[in-house]
Amino acid sequence: MNLNTSKSILIALSLVTACLGVVTLAYAHGDVTPQAVDTHELPKLGAEWLEANPYKGNPTAIRIGASAYNQNCARCHGLEAVSGGIAPDLRHLPTDAATDEYFQGSVRRGKVRNGNVYMPPFEGIMSQEAVWALRSYIVSRHIED
Repeated sequence: MNLNTSKSILIALSLVTACLGVVTLAYAHGDVTPQAVDTHELPKLGAEWLEANPYKGNPTAIRIGASAYNQNCARCHGLEAVSGGIAPDLRHLPTDAATDEYFQGSVRRGKVRNGNVYMPPFEGIMSQEAVWALRSYIVSRHIED
């Protein structure tokens, strides 16, 4: 086998490997089975969804939210909320009450565009307490742009 043939084979194998990596990333995005979150340590909030996060800054909520994030969000949004590029970096979300309302709506209903599921809906899987604990964790990871 000559040098040019060896280089051609190496390039071909590299391309196949790269394509398989892209397919794996595409399949992984949104391919998450939502997991329930244990919130028994948090005060109950009732059936009516709040517009603003009542647990902001609560250390217990942040701890529970970190667990919820790792179980449900890290695969797409990145470990410790540091995005690897598949989904938005949630550390850049504003920390105001208007964003709280947007956040809880997004988590509850998920994200679908043109019939493609980008994020599964978590309503019925995550309680209001779990969503606000999740938001508390993400706010604790906030970085300014």
